[in-house]
Amino acid sequence: MTSSDDARAPRRENVVLVHWHDLGRHLACYGAQGVTSPHLDALAAQGIRLTDAHAAAPLCSPARGALFSGRYPHSNGLVGLAHHGFEYHDDVRTLPQLLTESGWQTALFGMQHESSDPYRLGFEEFDVSDSLCDHVVEQSQRWLRDRTDDRPFLLTAGFFETHRPYPASDYQPDDPESVTVPGFLPDAWPVREDIAGLQGSITKADAAVGRLLATVHELGLDDSTWIVFITDHGVAFPRAKSTLYQEGTGVACIIRPPAGRGVAPREYDDLFSGVDVTPTLLDLLGVDVPEAMEGFSHADELIAADAAPVRAELFTEKTYHDNFDPIRAVRTTRYSYIENYARRPALSLPLDILDSPSARALDGSQDFPRAERELYDLDTDPYERTNLAEDAAYAEIVADLSDRLHRWRTDTGDDLPAEEVGNRIAHEFMARHHQQL
Repeated sequence: MTSSDDARAPRRENVVLVHWHDLGRHLACYGAQGVTSPHLDALAAQGIRLTDAHAAAPLCSPARGALFSGRYPHSNGLVGLAHHGFEYHDDVRTLPQLLTESGWQTALFGMQHESSDPYRLGFEEFDVSDSLCDHVVEQSQRWLRDRTDDRPFLLTAGFFETHRPYPASDYQPDDPESVTVPGFLPDAWPVREDIAGLQGSITKADAAVGRLLATVHELGLDDSTWIVFITDHGVAFPRAKSTLYQEGTGVACIIRPPAGRGVAPREYDDLFSGVDVTPTLLDLLGVDVPEAMEGFSHADELIAADAAPVRAELFTEKTYHDNFDPIRAVRTTRYSYIENYARRPALSLPLDILDSPSARALDGSQDFPRAERELYDLDTDPYERTNLAEDAAYAEIVADLSDRLHRWRTDTGDDLPAEEVGNRIAHEFMARHHQQL
């Protein structure tokens, strides 16, 4: 067996999976200037940094459900937020459930947002009483140090950070004058203050990741443990979270193979979807991938730098957030094509963003009518500002991407409710939500 074959051979290894809220790619290792994230930057330098990874959906429960089930939201049942009453379908099998059945010890500490009943997630043990990073890491460290089980393990550490709000009492904000405003946002003082708060929460959460990784090293687990870091979707700012633009679906994803595999650090530039996480991890661990999963395994391609790309395109979706807002999109390395199935304003801001300083800095264009179709050339327009869908020069590209999108919707059984039905469902869950508040 060659060294390359040995690196690819599945074995009974451990997985430490760390996931954050609402981060997008706002890390120094992804080019975000002025962000203090030394531990994740080091992890990226030691492992495989995925440069074109995207959530299957731009909001929490649908994105997380896709991560842990390998199925799209409309397929697994989580087309809206779990606290609005959406749940996995009964036939869904999750990553922790499958690994538990295959002989892994599985534990969750901290954040989950896939079910109102954590027992449904498939972990052998869990503590979801507190999702702040300091508590999550303390519990994870204790679990790692105290375990006597000789089975391989899946440890999932879910941080509430970097979700809004960013209170200065919990997170020391950066200096607003020193932050760099991303190109998809206006450079206004409220936006700078908002970004400064976000970056303060990143600094604290990054330090917590550093402590967890130090414990993995201290216990001699580096040789046998996959470290996976990912966030659910884009940052909670206008034109990001809750949209199908790159800032809404693009995610930081870093995978560090066990040192025993001998895999060299590198960047992975191929398209990667949230639905690919579970099939990829199962494949890397030598566990059969269920046929019901709609994602693809990138296991061989992650290990072998010269392997062919797995995907020619990926698909993203939104159905419900704080309203009924049905959108579907297909993305290639060159183009982003979006179809909007209901008349909505250009930006339908969820409540947490609507109440943010950044939203108050918008110029009013977010209230203009949204186009039915959108096409963007990502090479020349990475922030997706110039809609080319009605430009005759791009008619063939629009037709091709539209055909791919419709075939995917047909193949995966994506049936949207009628406008009246969708609006009624949203009205009912928001009425319940306000009563609970």
